[in-house]
Amino acid sequence: MNTARFSLRFALFALLASAVPLVAQNNPAWLTPFPAFRIAGNLYYVGSQDLGSYLIATPRGLILINSSFEASVPLIKKSVESLGFHFGDIKILLISHAHDDHCAGSEQIIRLTGAKYDVMAGDVSVVESGGRTDFQYGAQKAHHYPPAHVDRILHDGSTISLGGTVLTAHLTPGHTKGTTTWTLDETENGRLLHVVIVGSPNVNPGYKLVGNKAYLQIASDYKRGFAVLHKLPCDVFLGAHGAYFDLVEKYPRWKAGDRNAFIDPDGYKAYIADREQAFQKELQRQSAAKE
Repeated sequence: MNTARFSLRFALFALLASAVPLVAQNNPAWLTPFPAFRIAGNLYYVGSQDLGSYLIATPRGLILINSSFEASVPLIKKSVESLGFHFGDIKILLISHAHDDHCAGSEQIIRLTGAKYDVMAGDVSVVESGGRTDFQYGAQKAHHYPPAHVDRILHDGSTISLGGTVLTAHLTPGHTKGTTTWTLDETENGRLLHVVIVGSPNVNPGYKLVGNKAYLQIASDYKRGFAVLHKLPCDVFLGAHGAYFDLVEKYPRWKAGDRNAFIDPDGYKAYIADREQAFQKELQRQSAAKE
């Protein structure tokens, strides 16, 4: 793997990910429809070209991870229905973290489906205030979105169970106080696969890692998150953005018949190592500037 190219790609992505919604929603990759497809077992991709949304089908109903922007909801609905499922059968809505590009559409989905909304404790006040209590973007109206009521408050290690499927919520904070990485096991061709859907380990431009009065433990939280991510067993590497796991590059292989296209434990390890290195570099820069 070309390490310099890998680092540059994610540095550019982190910059795009921090842009204001007007820019983000005009980014073709963020709102461009992408073919819905089955990843493994009962796990499906129903997101856009870069905003990752995932559907888990069970005999008792559907679980959706990430509602994305308000404008994303019709795209997600179309993807769900293209797979032969009923959008109204979504029983549980989850998110990776409480930024508008991953949860602004939640209120709309809850209203359309009656789904229960389960959110990690650290992000509850943010989603219920429509982004207004976010430590970084709370004062910026461009990042506000429709508030949504949380039905269940999650904590590190909480599990979501529906129709025989179990997902585990891993608190990997820093990017937001409640950033959540989801894991579940799926079986494909008789093989048990460990699936990891990374919340976000990125340090957005403007984040204060030193002396952040709005988020005193931000640096230690990032370190905690990386410690968790390093320990997770991963076969299928997914994430809140397609760029994390090379969705656009891997999908043509899947379409051509390679059902192992998204099995990428080495890519997962490389991504986490790269993001941790970027975090450490920024922390050192800010620490030195304080001296």
